[in-house]
Amino acid sequence: MSLSSSAPSLAIFCKVVDNFGDIGICWRLARQLRDEHALAVTLWVDDLVSFQRICPKVAPAAAQQAIEGVTVRHWQDQEGAFGPDDIPDIVIEFFGCELPPGYQAAMAARMPRPVWLNYEGLTAEDWVEGCHRLPSMHPRLRLTKHFYFPGFNERTGGLLHEAGLDARRRAFQQDPAAAAAFLARFGVTATEMAARKVSLFCYPNAPVAALFGAWRDDSAPTLCLVPEGVAPEQVAVFLDAAPVAGTHATRGSLTLRVLPFVPQADYDLLLWACDVNFVRGEDSWVRAQWADRPFIWHIYPQDENLHHKKLRAFLAVYAQGLPALSATMLGWNDAQAVEDWAGNWRALQAELPDIEARAGAWRGAVLAQGDLATQLLDFVRDLRYAQENSV
Repeated sequence: MSLSSSAPSLAIFCKVVDNFGDIGICWRLARQLRDEHALAVTLWVDDLVSFQRICPKVAPAAAQQAIEGVTVRHWQDQEGAFGPDDIPDIVIEFFGCELPPGYQAAMAARMPRPVWLNYEGLTAEDWVEGCHRLPSMHPRLRLTKHFYFPGFNERTGGLLHEAGLDARRRAFQQDPAAAAAFLARFGVTATEMAARKVSLFCYPNAPVAALFGAWRDDSAPTLCLVPEGVAPEQVAVFLDAAPVAGTHATRGSLTLRVLPFVPQADYDLLLWACDVNFVRGEDSWVRAQWADRPFIWHIYPQDENLHHKKLRAFLAVYAQGLPALSATMLGWNDAQAVEDWAGNWRALQAELPDIEARAGAWRGAVLAQGDLATQLLDFVRDLRYAQENSV
């Protein structure tokens, strides 16, 4: 089946490991392929409860449901019988999540066989450039899987970026009333709007208490907006109360407000409305890069501190000439010691104009490579053409 025919079909398989990042990426990709490329998309997800946190339309108990034109199926286990007719034109296995054996057998029986991609994690490490698009033969079945790596340059697969995103961001950021109205939904006052606004999304091991202390003792006011469930112990200590949505407190120069966990579209608005964004994992990290704002990335922790190598690879290409930004990210991820978070924060503030300039230049350079969804489908067409014209 040629991809030039009407409504080619595609399935994405997602196992949720990082709570919201995995399903966040897959949901963005599914909608973009459906909305901008007219594919018939089925999204298989094992954790519908996490999915509902970023998309309130999700019914966690439903085995199958249609949401915004995408068929969502609950992936409950590795069992199940499948036939060739159940297999779409394209199958995307997210982060090597291992498709059910019966599904793989049906893929091998389908003619023509589907294009099978393993969507890998985002990194700036050099080795991905040699692995992007590499084939991997199935050990038993007549199937070939290709590795697809998102990335920051023309030798990788791009980043997810839907059409019109930049225009929406510019319109929002150029309209102070729009930002004020959005944040007012969470109780932010006019006085708090005048403060430095920071969003905080991190893993539990971040040195949150030390950062709170730096902001509390700073001479300038800071408003910190943290989604419910993020760093709950440290937030509770600061608030001296349970960190539930709507709770807020001011200590010194720091006002902390706990927000409800917002849907994806509102999270973009939160990033756009803030002056500095602390983000984590992969999905919010990418969205922070599109926000045209300074950001601090908390990387998903790995055994033997392998994530530190990944962090340093990104800093090497992003934070050249920005020592305070590098020091803050390394310290935030426990990759180097920070003896004085107050002094570190002052150094970061002094560097913010340069960081803001870098954010804009970086966004433009990455976007010049093209968006991931379009590049992915171009690759699929190349594979399909080769398959149809092989002897």
